[in-house]
Formats: sequence, structure tokens, C-alpha cells
Amino acid sequence: MSIATIVVTLGKLEKMHKSLLELALAKTEYIKQGDMEKLDQLIKSEQAHVAAINTLEQQRQAMVTDYLRAKGIALTDTPSVADVIKAAENGESTKELVSVRERLIALLDQLKMQNDLNQKLVMNSLQFINITLDAMRPQQRTEQFNYSGAEVRGNAEVAKRSFNEFKA
Repeated sequence: MSIATIVVTLGKLEKMHKSLLELALAKTEYIKQGDMEKLDQLIKSEQAHVAAINTLEQQRQAMVTDYLRAKGIALTDTPSVADVIKAAENGESTKELVSVRERLIALLDQLKMQNDLNQKLVMNSLQFINITLDAMRPQQRTEQFNYSGAEVRGNAEVAKRSFNEFKA
């Protein structure tokens, strides 16, 4: 196993994450527009991207594990690209590995920020919907009916409720 194959796999991961970031940016616009149909299609596309990323990530882990075992390094938890960088001799492949790793980390940070924004937008939309629904429901009457003699004889003043007293 060579560093070059790990670099190629990381490059594929970078490409998939860029595509996922583009989807996250589009998702932001669809959330703002309230376009549920396009949002639903986009989510399906996102799921396909995530499945492909998971497959590539498993390949990356296997490659890193094979590389470190070939170097005679004992593995602890999940081996990482940082472990490969530590174990590798300084060369052109190592520089490429460091470069693609840094780009991937920066891309993952952007993706996380965009997904956090999307989550906040969705939560705000849900809060707005709940407030709107609450406003449209009529309030429960808190008055207690007391059937005293005045109400029975028809002498009591009937509380008139105007249309404005209901939440709209």
C-alpha cells in the first residue's frame, strides 16, 4: 500500500464533500423559499452522496490500516491519515497527503457550518409555523358559567365577544 493510493482516495472524498457542500448551499435556498418539493429531492440526493462517502471512508480506513501494518506500526483505535503522515518519510507523496488532508478538513468545516445554518433555518421555520398555528386557534374561554337566577330570568348582561378578541 502506498501513500499515492491514499491520496487518490482522499481526493475522491474531497470531491464528494465539495458536491455535498453544493447541495447544502442549495438546501439553504430551498429552505428560505419554502420549496418542499425541491428540498425533498435534494435530501434524496444528499443521502446518495453520504452513502458514497461512507464507502470511500471505509476504503480510506482499510488503506491506512494496511499502510501502517506494512510499516510495522501497532494500531490503536481507528487509524487516521495523521498517523500515516507521522509514519511516512518526507517526500513528494507525503506533501500531497498533507495538502489534500488540509483541504478536506477545511471543506468539512465549511460543510459543518452550512449544515448548522440549515438546521437553524429549519428550526426557525418550525417555530414560525407553531406560532402561526397557535395564533389561528381560538382561545379557550376562561369564563365559568354560573346559572344563577339572573341568567335564568334573562336579566344578566351577556358578554359580547367581538371578532377581534379571537387570535387571528
